Amino acid sequence: MKNKLLALALCAVVLGGCSGYRQPPEAFHESLLQPYTFETSDRVRVTVFGQPELSNTYSIDQTGNMSVPLIGTLKAKGQTPAQLANTIEAKLRNGFIREPDVSVEVAEYRPIFIMGEVRNAGQYAYIAGMTAQNAIATAGGFTARANQLDVDITRQMNGEILQGRVPITDPLKPGDTLYIRERLF
Repeated sequence: MKNKLLALALCAVVLGGCSGYRQPPEAFHESLLQPYTFETSDRVRVTVFGQPELSNTYSIDQTGNMSVPLIGTLKAKGQTPAQLANTIEAKLRNGFIREPDVSVEVAEYRPIFIMGEVRNAGQYAYIAGMTAQNAIATAGGFTARANQLDVDITRQMNGEILQGRVPITDPLKPGDTLYIRERLF
C-alpha cells in the first residue's frame, strides 16, 4: 500500500510538471503565412529613385515611428513594406516630388531573445528563414540539462502576446522569445 501511494504521488508530481504545456493557438502558425509588418527596432531601407539624398536606412523607434527628410515623422509600425512605400510616395507627391518612385525593404529585422538551457542566453540577430534549432545553435547550443525536443516560444501578434510549445524545427519570426526548458530526467 505504501509503495502504491508513493508511486501515485510520483505520478502526480510528474504530471503536474506537464500541466504547463500549452499548445500554440492556430493563429501562432498562421502568422508565418502573413506578409511581414514592421515593428519597433526594425531598420528600414528606403530607396527613392532619382533622389539619392532621400534614399537611406531608417530605424523604427519605440513609438513605431520613423523620421524621413522632407516628410518628417511617419507611422511605420504595423505596415507592410508595400504599404509604407505607398505612404512615403503619397507624402512626397504632396508638394515635394511630382512622380516619386519609392521602394521599401527590411534592412535589419528586430532581434530574437533566447533564454533557458542554452550556453549563451541573450539577444541575437534574426535571419530570414531562421528556425528554433538555428537560433539555439547561434546561442552556443544546448546545455547538458536541456530538453532538446521542443521549445516554448512567446510571440507578439497584433498587440496580443501568444505562447506555445513547438518542435525545435519550427520557424521563428523577428521579435520571438525562445525558452529552452530543463529536461525532467
